[in-house]
Amino acid sequence: MSKVIYFYQRSSLSLLIFLFISSCNTSQSYTLVENWPNLSHNNVLGQVTGVGVNSNNQIVVFHRADRGWMDPMPDEKIKLPTIYIFDSETGSLANSWGNNEFIMPHGLSVDSDDNIWVTDVGSHEVKKFSSNGKLLLTLGEYMISNNDQNHFARPTDVAFDSKGDVYISDGYWNTRVVKYSKEGNYILEWGKPGDQPGEFNLPHGIAIDSKDRIYVADRSNSRIQVFSSNGTFISELKGDDLGRPFGLAVLNHRIYLIDGGDQPDKTRSSVVIIPIGYDEIEKTFDATLRQDRQNLGHDIAVGLDQSLYVADAWAKTIRKYQLK
Repeated sequence: MSKVIYFYQRSSLSLLIFLFISSCNTSQSYTLVENWPNLSHNNVLGQVTGVGVNSNNQIVVFHRADRGWMDPMPDEKIKLPTIYIFDSETGSLANSWGNNEFIMPHGLSVDSDDNIWVTDVGSHEVKKFSSNGKLLLTLGEYMISNNDQNHFARPTDVAFDSKGDVYISDGYWNTRVVKYSKEGNYILEWGKPGDQPGEFNLPHGIAIDSKDRIYVADRSNSRIQVFSSNGTFISELKGDDLGRPFGLAVLNHRIYLIDGGDQPDKTRSSVVIIPIGYDEIEKTFDATLRQDRQNLGHDIAVGLDQSLYVADAWAKTIRKYQLK
């Protein structure tokens, strides 16, 4: 038996609920789609770090092309295209852009208008693009890090609520979540270093459900924290099966999590599916292949047909898993 712990807090009432669940549960079953994506030799993927889905069920991928992670960060922008858009069925490349734009690609999310938002941990910026790659908005200041309303310090991911407000996990150095209007006006923020409710140790991914509850992948604390849209702590989800949550997606009352493990020697790519509402884990499966030299599950997205898309940074690939 495996165990997930939900800590639920309502006003002064705290309730600790232990849910013992079977890791063998197979209520949802996924199979790898072979030979997806369908790329030519001229369009190879680098370290894939972000993935999203637009309203046409196209798969939008953020990758580092010919650049690997390095620290300190380089000064030069990546010359090759870093955003690929795939047909979800055929896996063919529908569009690519993002060359000479980013230092170190990280998170990617698609809003309800099919705008593409990305985080660049090298330049400390969050950028909003149209679906065809026109730059619409930049938050943060190029190559300047800080902890205030107008700056980030290696921001990690982006999510959107039903009003279009934007939530940014400012994760590597600032350990906070910052909320903006869709026009880019600062609204509020929360979080500080620590392991207590409302505190973070590398908030690495963020997602929002249909009731505007904010889910934060608190990676180095090995948990998911849940907040209201004003930053009030609601609950946390912990347990051995969660591992190190790198990326999150929420759809149809389910949380989809990618566990990337511990760098540098104990990384992995493990998918965990958890129904919202204090129910049992539906599925845990390994998203690695035998031929992989190394894996680092970094992000996850859910298609309109409930297919899963796993971004693996170290295997330099995006994998599609189809619901049986």
